[in-house]
Amino acid sequence: MKELLIATAAAFACALLFSILFGRIALPILVRKKIGQYINEYMGEHAKKAGTPTMGGISFVPAFFVTVAIAVVVWSITKTDRRFIPVALVALYAFGNAAIGFVDDWFKLNKRQNEGLTEVQKLLLQVVLAAAFIAMMRITGNLTTMINIPFVDAHWEFGWFAYPVYLLVLVGFVNATNITDGLDGLASSICATVAAFMVLFAVFSTENEVAVMAAALLGCVLGFLVYNHHPAKMFMGDTGSLFLGAVIMGCAVMAGELVLFVLAGFMFVIEMLSSFIQRFYYKLTARITGTGKRLFRRAPLHHHFERLDTPWSEARIVTVFTLVSLIFCVLAGLDLI
Repeated sequence: MKELLIATAAAFACALLFSILFGRIALPILVRKKIGQYINEYMGEHAKKAGTPTMGGISFVPAFFVTVAIAVVVWSITKTDRRFIPVALVALYAFGNAAIGFVDDWFKLNKRQNEGLTEVQKLLLQVVLAAAFIAMMRITGNLTTMINIPFVDAHWEFGWFAYPVYLLVLVGFVNATNITDGLDGLASSICATVAAFMVLFAVFSTENEVAVMAAALLGCVLGFLVYNHHPAKMFMGDTGSLFLGAVIMGCAVMAGELVLFVLAGFMFVIEMLSSFIQRFYYKLTARITGTGKRLFRRAPLHHHFERLDTPWSEARIVTVFTLVSLIFCVLAGLDLI
């Protein structure tokens, strides 16, 4: 346990320092290259953010990989028994999602608008990547078709049906983190609560590799918050937001706790569901009445609160959403007792 705590603390400290350092290097480069955010016309209240450097994920994504690489080297030197294959697969899955996000961000910049890859293109790439990750985890013996159900100590054997379940959850959650990235510090703050839960879970469960990767994720997002808190100096872009969801889900599969990790990150899920419900309700009412109606004033949910008669400030929305996320993490943590 002492060795695990030291490794976890070291991973957190390294990732935090690297994230701050790489952010300081990346920010002036993004400014100089005029890699700024484009704002949709219907987001008038955010017009002042136009031109804010985006693709900030290029600062904390390398910080994560450098930290994990250092951990792997140390493990190799100390000859401690570690599961290197799933660590590598999770890292590759996260990198693949960051790459998809990078391409999407790059297309947005070239098109000079806030739309890059089409929904179909992005979804297809994510599905292929998630399917490859699931297949490799299964082939290497690091994925089970038995899914744990929290709080009741139950284990449901899904058989072959487990694979589409994994695929749906992984792709859905990665998109949920992407959708949540709409306000200064929102996605990174919520991710910090989830990463903190992951660290505690892994330490109590002696999931050494998950603990180090979760600590690295926590350090990365807290380091990025130095530049991303309101008013943001830099946005993470799809490069960063897709990466965050991939690391969380990769660690969930690695730990064999898919449902528990989704519960901890349920604030991300709520954001995604609000967008889905909004679109479904609009199309349904348009078909029935001929005029589409909206259930929320705007989706995803964090934008709804900006359009209230008495609008919430960004700081208030981020604070409340982060606290709600913390509550979900505490609920998930009760499963450890």
